[in-house]
Amino acid sequence: MAHSCHRLSTSLSRRLSSTFSTGTGTGNTKGKVPLLYKSPEINEDTQKEIVTLQVLSWGRGASGQLGGGIEEIRIYPSPVANLLLPTASFSLSPTPGKIFNPKQTQSEKEKTLHSVGISCGLFHSGLVVDGKLWMWGKGDGGRLGFGHENPAFLPSLNPYLDSVSSVALGGIHSVALTSQGEVFTWGYGGFGALGHHVYHRELIPRLVEGNWSENISHIATSGTHTAAITESGDLYTWGREEGDGRLGLGPGRGPNEGGGLSIPSKVKELPSPIAAVSCGGFFTMALTREGQLWNWGANSNYELGRGDRAGGWKPKPIPTLESTHIIQIVGGGYHSLALTDEGKVLSWGHGGHGQLGHSSIENQKVPVMIEALADKRVVHIACGGSTSAAITDDGKLYMWGNAKDSQLGVPGLPEIQPSPIEVNFLMEDDGLGPHNVLSVAVGACHAMCLVLRSPC
Repeated sequence: MAHSCHRLSTSLSRRLSSTFSTGTGTGNTKGKVPLLYKSPEINEDTQKEIVTLQVLSWGRGASGQLGGGIEEIRIYPSPVANLLLPTASFSLSPTPGKIFNPKQTQSEKEKTLHSVGISCGLFHSGLVVDGKLWMWGKGDGGRLGFGHENPAFLPSLNPYLDSVSSVALGGIHSVALTSQGEVFTWGYGGFGALGHHVYHRELIPRLVEGNWSENISHIATSGTHTAAITESGDLYTWGREEGDGRLGLGPGRGPNEGGGLSIPSKVKELPSPIAAVSCGGFFTMALTREGQLWNWGANSNYELGRGDRAGGWKPKPIPTLESTHIIQIVGGGYHSLALTDEGKVLSWGHGGHGQLGHSSIENQKVPVMIEALADKRVVHIACGGSTSAAITDDGKLYMWGNAKDSQLGVPGLPEIQPSPIEVNFLMEDDGLGPHNVLSVAVGACHAMCLVLRSPC
C-alpha cells in the first residue's frame, strides 16, 4: 500500500541546542548529511513532488553501528543519511512481528515502489531502500555480509543482494527476505541460527534451502534463533534450542548438533495461518491473521505472560488476551510488548531496567497496558534487550527502559527510565521541516529511526 501522509506536528515541545555527540568526534553531524539514495525517477524532466526521508541514530557506537564514520556516543538522535523519493510512491518495509497488510497480493507488493526499512542487531545496523541493502557496524563473524569480518563505520552497500524487501539483524548474524520470497542469511551460525550448518560462518549472504514449497513472506530473528513464515501461513524455525523450547518443535524434533537445529522445521502445534512472528531472547511469539497471540519457550521472567513461570515448547495463547486483537508483537531479552488494533501498548515479563514502562522495575506476570501511553494512539513498537520504544500516529517517538548507553536518545536520564519519555529532535536550518517518525529499531546499546522531513 502506498505511503499515506502522516499528520505533521507544527512544533516541538523542546529544542535541544547542545552538541550532537560526545566521545572521539562528531561524525557526519556537523557537516552536510550524506545523500545515500536518490530515486532514479527524480530528475530535471520530472515534476514529481519529492520527499526527504532521514535515518537518525543515537547511543553508543564503539563498533561503528551509528554510521557516523567514527567511534562515538550520540546522546540524542543525529542524522546519518538522507533519502530522496517521490512523495506518493514509498512504503515501509515489512517489520518482523507486525501484521503487514495481509490483503495485499504478491503482484501488488511487487508494484510497490521504494520500500524503506531499518533494523538494528546487537552491534550492527541495516537499511533497505528500493531493494538495496546498506549495512554498517561490527563485522565479527561476517555479520555485515561483505566477504570479510572488518567493521564498517559508514553505511555501505551490500553488493551480493538485490530485491531485498526486509532485513532482520540478530546477534552475530543477519537475515534478509527478497521480493521473490527467498531467505538469505549470513554471519556466525552459532547453534544453527543461519539455517545452513551449526557453528558455521557465512561471510556473504547465502540462500536458506528450507523444505517449504512456497515463497516466504515474513522473517524474524534474535540472538541465536530465526523464524520464517510462508505465504500460506506456515511457520518454520531454526537455531538454538537447549531445552527451553523456543523453537516450538516438541520432543523428537530436537537439536541436530550442539544445542542447535540448523534445519528449518515447521511448527506444527500452531493454528494456521500465521501472519507475523517475533523472536525474543529465549522465547518466540506468533500472531494469527486474526490477531491472536501465541507464544512458547523460556518463561522464568514471565515473558510468556501466563501468570506463572511454566515455560516449554508447546505454543499456547495468552489467556488474558484471547479476545484482544493484536497487530504487532516484539520480544526483548526477557520482556514482551504487544500493540492492539486500538493503538494501546501492552507489556509483560522482566521489568528490572524499567523496560515495561509501568513506572517501576517490577516484573509483570500478565500483559498490562502502559498507562502513560493510554491517551495516545500508538502505530509502531520496538524493543532491544532491555529497552522499549513506541511511535504515535502523529509521528512522535517515545522510549523507556535501559538508558545506560544513551540509547533512549534523551540527555540526562538516569540509567533506568521506567516510564515512556518523548524523544526530541534538533531543529536544524535545513529547511526540511519537523521530524515525523515512521519507524524505529533498537540494538544492544544503540537505536535508529526513520523520519519523514518534508511536509505533505
